[in-house]
Amino acid sequence: MRQLSKIKTVAFVGTLVSVMITAGCSSAPLRTEASTSGIRAAEEVGATDVPKASLYLKLAKEELELAQALAKKGERERAVSMLSRSEADSQLAIALSREDAERAEAHAAEARVRQLRQDNNLPNE
Repeated sequence: MRQLSKIKTVAFVGTLVSVMITAGCSSAPLRTEASTSGIRAAEEVGATDVPKASLYLKLAKEELELAQALAKKGERERAVSMLSRSEADSQLAIALSREDAERAEAHAAEARVRQLRQDNNLPNE
């Protein structure tokens, strides 16, 4: 009888420790650094000035806010998922901004080539 009581006590303590560890892990702060820095980087490369990039930047910001709200409600899994979406959208905003800048640079180079050909009386191709 005494042996059975010790087993129950050990099982109870083990369960209690497991519950405390699980609760501690779920209350760990949400890691928003990657999403925040992605949003900042998108703003720095000019995503607000490129219509498509601006849309994804706005989505990234909204998803970050939603992730933080979900974390406060205790919905950590959904919050982490929303953070992933925010990071992806901020990276897409960066890529679209760079693409736009590279396209503008290519058009400017083409215009310079046309002008040089015209100045040197060469046919445009």
